[in-house]
Parts: sequence; C-alpha cells; structure tokens
Amino acid sequence: MEHLLSPEHRAFRDELRSFVEREIPKNVARAAEAAGPDYPLHLFDKLARAGYHATAVPTEYGGHGADMLTQLIQARELARSLAGMVWIWGMTSFAGANSIGLYGTEAQKREFLPRIARGDMRVTIGFTEPGGGTDVLGAMTTTAQKVSGGWVVNGVKKWCTSAHVSDRILLLARTDKDVQRKSDGVTLFLLDPKSEGVSLEALSPLGMRGLGTFLMELRDVFVPDDMVVGEPGRAWRMLLPTLTNERVLVLGTCTGILDGVLEDALAYVSTREAFGRRLGDLQAVQHHVANIAIAQYQTELIAYEAARRADAGEDTFMAVTMGKIIASEHAAAGADLGIQVMGGQGYSTETDMQRYWRDARLMRFSPVNNEMARNLVAERLGLARSF
Repeated sequence: MEHLLSPEHRAFRDELRSFVEREIPKNVARAAEAAGPDYPLHLFDKLARAGYHATAVPTEYGGHGADMLTQLIQARELARSLAGMVWIWGMTSFAGANSIGLYGTEAQKREFLPRIARGDMRVTIGFTEPGGGTDVLGAMTTTAQKVSGGWVVNGVKKWCTSAHVSDRILLLARTDKDVQRKSDGVTLFLLDPKSEGVSLEALSPLGMRGLGTFLMELRDVFVPDDMVVGEPGRAWRMLLPTLTNERVLVLGTCTGILDGVLEDALAYVSTREAFGRRLGDLQAVQHHVANIAIAQYQTELIAYEAARRADAGEDTFMAVTMGKIIASEHAAAGADLGIQVMGGQGYSTETDMQRYWRDARLMRFSPVNNEMARNLVAERLGLARSF
C-alpha cells in the first residue's frame, strides 16, 4: 500500500511503529490484558505523552486534525500489538473527538476537545441495552424526561466499555415516545458516570479483557441541558455520518490484528521443528500461512480504499459496510489459522495468538453484526428491506 501513502503518512506510520516497539510491544500488551479487568492506565498515559490522543482532534482545539487515512494507520499500528486494547485510544477518538467535534456545541468543543487531545479525558458510549444488541432503537427502554434545567434519565445500558474510568458516556436515550418512526425522538447526552443514580456492574467477556466492560443502571440521573449533544430528538440521523469513522477504525484494528497474526505465525514456523523438519517446510503449514497473508492483503486493500473514499468526500457506505464484514471475518479466521499453526502454543496465554482470536471474534457482531451488515448492503442494492 506504499503507493497510497504520502511522505507524511509514511513518516507518521514509521514513527508510530517505532513507538509501539519501544513502549508497548506485544509482551507489554499481553501483560496488561492479563492484569484485567483493571484498565491499563499506564498504556493510555504513554499514548498521551506521545501525543497520539490528539490525532483526530481538530487543530483549533489543540489536536492534529488528522485525516481518516492517518487514523486508519494509527488503529492498525496500535492493534498489531494491542489487539482489542487499541480502543484505549479508539473509543475516546470515536465517541469523543469525532462525535463532539462533529455535532457538539461550541462550548462543549472548547471544554472537552483540548482535554481529549492532552489525554486528560476518556469517553465511551452507552447505546446497547440488555434486550437489544443490533436492534438498538427497537429495544430501547432508556428514557430521558425534560425537567427544569436538564433531563432525568432512567434505564439500563449494557457493554459500556471502560465506563469505570470514563469521564463522560455518550448516552443514547428516548426523549419522545410519540413518533412515527422509531429513529425519531432519541437524544444524545454526555453523561457523567459519577452522577448520583449511576451504578456499574462488571461483566466478564471472552475478549477485550483489559478494558473493563459494564452493565450500567440509571435511576433518576440528572443530566444538565448543556450536556445535550446536538438537537434533541434527532440523534439517530445525526449519528449516521459518524459510522464511517467508527468502521474505518474497525478496519484498521482488523488489519493490525492480521499483521500481528502473520508476524507471529511466520516467526513460529521458521523456528519450530517437528518430524525432523521446520514446520515452515511442510506444505499444509505453508498453505495456512499463505491464507493468513491473503486475508491480510484483502483486508488492507478494502481498509485503505474506505479511508481514501472518506478523505475524498465520496459516499463510503458500501465500502465501510462491506469492508467491516470482510475485515472482521478475515481477522477472526486468520487468528484461528494462527492458533492451528502454533497448536498448543497458540492456545496458550503465554503467546498472543489466542488474544488476537478473542478480540477479533467480537468484531464479527460488533458494532453491527455481519448478518445485519449484509442486509444493509442488499437494501442498498435495491432489494426489499428485510428487517
């Protein structure tokens, strides 16, 4: 992909790769995950000191104002070592820098974006509910009622990543039930998780272990008017443009995971011996490694094309939606092949291959499951809406 990168992009990539090798190599990332469910604040702070939380923040608010290709590169280079823990940067970048930067008030931008750029603030999302999953709107029972000076929120959210260390939660709640379409009447809030009436219950997921994931219950939680993001009742339509940013970060994460998988598989088969020969000399093993490389190449192509389209101002819907399917399925399958190649060592927590697989597996159904993504692609091709 070198021909797609400007000298500035290549310099950024090379500098970031050196930083990762020096400050957060795979053994450090592996140890941070093993220490979970405590959040790896030391890794977050390393990124802050190096200025990487400023990447997506507009320059007028103390950031670098980077394009989508740069953000893709950052997700990829970090994920090669961090795997799913790349979201110690990505979550705040998407939910904070991107979302507040796009539709926050000027006061919200002045208050929060410089803090995000400095690494003084963490933001996560509260969209999904226990009975919801992909059907975010249809299953939404969390409500916000207007009162003097703000809103009172009641409900439950699930899978709130890093909520225990976040300064704000980008919370989606229904503010109007009398609507013709379920996409109407929902509002975004910047909720302080330390507010009275907020309680968190830790969950125990298969992957993303180093981040902490929570069930959040909201009982008569007051959110002031100045923490409403955008126009009340129109949050869903407002959110749609941010999907490109989120999905490009997912594409970068999957590409980076495949980078790590291929790197580790090659290192293993080049040194491990069985039946008097190196594993890498055996045809069946070579096919597995070749298939990982093929998956990496295809994922890289669609990821860079999606970022290019976004930066050119083109329609990205099909590129990022199909790309999310391709990238997540390749990343999970590639990591599974990596485990197969390494056998017991790949299955062991002493190595990173099992960590790549656990974190990649999530992305086949998050932030949207691949079945629903295929529905969206089919609908865009002119077929009937199936959901």
